[in-house]
Amino acid sequence: MLCRMDDILKKATQEQYGVAAPNVWNLETIKAAVGIAEKLKSPIILDYGEGGYEENIFEVAMIAKHYGENASVPVAINLDHGETFKGAVRAIKAGFTSIMVDRSSRPFEENLKDTKELCKIAHAADVSVEAELGHVGVGEEYADDNNSFTKVEEAQIFVKETGVDCLAIAVGTAHGHYAGVPKLDFERITQLRNSLDIPLVLHGGSSTGDEALQKAIKSGISKVNLFTDLSDKAIDFMKKMLEIESAKQINLIDFYDEGIKGYSSELERYIRLFGSDNKA
Repeated sequence: MLCRMDDILKKATQEQYGVAAPNVWNLETIKAAVGIAEKLKSPIILDYGEGGYEENIFEVAMIAKHYGENASVPVAINLDHGETFKGAVRAIKAGFTSIMVDRSSRPFEENLKDTKELCKIAHAADVSVEAELGHVGVGEEYADDNNSFTKVEEAQIFVKETGVDCLAIAVGTAHGHYAGVPKLDFERITQLRNSLDIPLVLHGGSSTGDEALQKAIKSGISKVNLFTDLSDKAIDFMKKMLEIESAKQINLIDFYDEGIKGYSSELERYIRLFGSDNKA
């Protein structure tokens, strides 16, 4: 069934489990993600990144809506890192059930103003909104520096003024591959959880470590975004296929299917790790 993302996350917050939000970008990844969620009886959030793919947003939405509406588990379709007003509005028109407004690199007041404006538009269309406060950087530039971490006092003001439905927080993760070992600020997660009445989101879930992710969920995280580890596992499966003696006989269909098997296996592992299996 197709759902607003905040409806999925409210239950996760109450019952203290995490919901996986894998990046999807085509029929195969959408079908795989929903299929694994149904297999495990888990809710799922399909994250579609605005960057580089905006021209395909209506086609992807059509596919995602088809699988979401016919799924036996709750499915949300979320615009990931919506950095433009145009992209957010297009996602709403396309049928996304949630949008992420990413103004995290802007000054606090500008982030608040833009998020508040888009919340009004999205809520009028019955679409939930995720925003980011603090800044989650890129893994190659990772540094153990809490200057960009989400501040509790600012988060309270931000949530109250914008009316946002869930908040992505900066607590030590990064996007992509890490240059160092991530160190999450679990105390900050707990403080934010106790100070806010909306679900919390963790970006950069890949390569953070199983123990750290489980502790983050116990501390108050309800949604974990995933891409790099899913992509890496897909590539691993494809590489191994090329190493077999009959590799010359491999066709593109089988080769791509092998990558999707890798993507699916890693997503299944994470769903079990987050504890959302049998929660649909």
